Amino acid sequence: MHIPPDWGIFFALIASFLAFWFIFRWLFFGPFLKLIGDRERRLKDLSERTERLLRDEKAAIAERERTLAAVRREALARRDGERRRAEEEAAKMIEEARSDARAELEQLRAGIEREFEAASRQLEESARTLAAELAGRVLGRPVANGSQEPLN
Repeated sequence: MHIPPDWGIFFALIASFLAFWFIFRWLFFGPFLKLIGDRERRLKDLSERTERLLRDEKAAIAERERTLAAVRREALARRDGERRRAEEEAAKMIEEARSDARAELEQLRAGIEREFEAASRQLEESARTLAAELAGRVLGRPVANGSQEPLN
């Protein structure tokens, strides 16, 4: 047995389906699809912004590393320069101290030589005086030393 379609119910179902479709589309589907589209757009914008911020971060890190490297090089150069200056100043001070020590040593040597010559002359003079006195005692008469005339 074959049941013929009831075209009135069929068109009523189609009409009610279309009515509910437009009503649901207007109340639910449209706002929901708009919400999903807005979220997708915001996610895409956030993703692009995140990528841009990551690129900026990488660039900032690279710039900071270059700056730090330049500062390190400058600090090393400055430290080496200061060290060289300190070494030169120390060498200069050592050389000045050595020259002062040499000059003082020469002065001391000259003073010792003068004292030695004076002591040598005094000793020689004392030796002559003692020799003359001893010779006078041995001979029983006064004997003149080398700097005086004989006493005849």
